[in-house]
Formats: sequence, structure tokens, C-alpha cells
Amino acid sequence: MILKHVISSAVLASSFLGTGLVAQTAVPKPAAPPAAPLQLQKIGEQGKAVDPFPATNPKFFTATSPTTETVNAFLKTLWGYDSNRIWRVAAIQTTAAAGVSKVTIFVTEKTPNAKIQTTSFFVLPDGKHAIADQSGVVNFGATPFADLRKTLQDRADGPSRGPASKELLLVEFSDLQCPHCKEAQGTMDQLVKDFPNARVVYQNYPLVDIHPSAFVAAAYGVCVAKQKNDAFFPFAQAVFDTQAMLTPEDTKKTLDAAVTTAGLDPAAIATCAATPATKDEVNSSIKLAQDSGIDQTPMLSVNGHVLPLGGIPYETLKQIVAYQAELDGVTTGATLTGVPSLKPRTTPPPAKP
Repeated sequence: MILKHVISSAVLASSFLGTGLVAQTAVPKPAAPPAAPLQLQKIGEQGKAVDPFPATNPKFFTATSPTTETVNAFLKTLWGYDSNRIWRVAAIQTTAAAGVSKVTIFVTEKTPNAKIQTTSFFVLPDGKHAIADQSGVVNFGATPFADLRKTLQDRADGPSRGPASKELLLVEFSDLQCPHCKEAQGTMDQLVKDFPNARVVYQNYPLVDIHPSAFVAAAYGVCVAKQKNDAFFPFAQAVFDTQAMLTPEDTKKTLDAAVTTAGLDPAAIATCAATPATKDEVNSSIKLAQDSGIDQTPMLSVNGHVLPLGGIPYETLKQIVAYQAELDGVTTGATLTGVPSLKPRTTPPPAKP
């Protein structure tokens, strides 16, 4: 369930770093792109593509930080999975706020008559965060997902599928009473099949303000997973399948039935779920979600790259998982067309402009 409208960096230019400005500033704006559609077609014997972007103007680069190289590395991390997307850093400017820089980007596609879009975001004085339109505050830098990747490797402790290795870690933040989370389970099952080397973790994030049965359902899930990790997934599916019965009158009966479906003793699980220790575990999982910047469900972290599970076509999601694995130098185990089983790097991948 969406608590706040958050747009992901995974969606094309209308998403993270969308075409709207975050705020107005008094600094000069880059020259506007040509009004007529641009012809991105092959010319000459060399077959080189026409450069669609206006030439950069040094007068629009008044800020010393971030550098063009860092911005390009950041955008490459976000957008590099899409080989059809191209961009140019048009401006990095000082603003009236000390240490805050405004970055303007021209972006388009490698298709004939594609139009240039302009998008802007603001880099904060720490150089590690940016404010980007409706996306709010996001991590910034050449490796923007590294810190969250490490946090989740250390703290994501929910029931899991796949290998023990956390080199390719997919963490689903989910709520057992959330209708959109129910819809996302087919996607999660397919990711498990398509990426054999991925460790896929279900992390409880009950949205207690809008789903009154979500906390106790999460507590049941914690206890089911403690008894048998693999039993959690049929339990969760049974809860999703009978989600409409999570009412004040029928929640316990519904959860007990789901435990039975998973092959465990409902009485034992109910006793476990009521203990302070189990409630503390659920609260710890909620805090992990909040510390990770998660404010809606279902959300998926791919080695720290957080994506809305309901907002991305599956084929695009596969590309992003494979690309993030390549950036991090890990293998996916995938054999399907378009998602290669990548070879590990011997050194960290360079930040490419």
C-alpha cells in the first residue's frame, strides 16, 4: 500500500529525476534544447549517430561539487541498464543555499525523432544526498547504493530463499495485509526462478496505521520462520489468499488456518507470536525498513537499489537486477535470454562517465 507517492529511479525520464524542477532558483538556466524533434539517425560512411544535445557552456558550471564525472557515474548506476537512453550533463550551478548545487541534465533516447527532455535535481552539501522532484531525498554519488547494500547484508534477517551468499541480495519489504503485496508475489516467485544465485529475503514491514491485522500477521510469520524457514512461504501465500478475512473477528482463525496450511501447529505459533520477544523482532524489522528509507510496500532492494515492485514491468526489473549484479561484480546464475550469467570481476568496476 502506498503511504506516500515515491517515484523510482528505475522508471524512464518521467520517474526519478523527472522533467519537473524541484524548486526555482535565481541562477541562469542552460540554453533550451531545439524545439524541433531531433533526428537520431546514422550518417556518413562511419555510421556515427548524430549528437542530439546542445553543446555544453562553461558558464553554467559554477559549482565545484559535484563534478561532471560524479554525476555521470551516478546516472550510469541508475540508468545504465537501459542501453537506449543517453544523456548529457548540461549544468552544475551554485544556488542561494550554501553548498547546495543544482544539476541539470538533458536526456533522450537513441531513436529517430526522439525529443530531448530536461530534468534537474539538487545535490546537498554532504555530497551524498540529492533532492529529486517527487522522489524526495535520495542517495547520491558514484556508488549510491553501497551503504544500503551493506546495511541490508548485515540486518535483513527475514525468511529467505536461495543460497546463503548475500553477494546478490534481493530484499522484499512487504505487509501481509497489503493488497499490492499480494499482487507482487508472482513477481517475487519469478525472480527466485530467474536468478538462482540471488538470496531473496522477505522482510516484514506491517503498515500498522492502515492495516490493523498486519502486525499480528507478521508476528505469526516470524514464529513460523523460526520453526521452519521454508514453511514461511506457504504460510504467507495462504495469508495473502485469504487476506479479505483479516478482520477483527476472523484474523486469528485466518492466521491459524494459514499455519495449518504450512504444516505447523497453530497453537504453538499463536503462543510464540504473543511473546514480547517476537513483538520486538517485528518492531526491529519495521525499524530496518524505516532506516532504509522505505515508506511504502511492496518495495524491493536489489543490492541496495530500492525499487517499487508494482511500478516496473517485469522485463525491465530483470534488466535492472542483472545490471546491478554486473556493477557489483557478482554472478546471477541466470540462463534465460537477455539476462546473462555474468562473470565476476577481479577488481571493482570503474565509474564510467
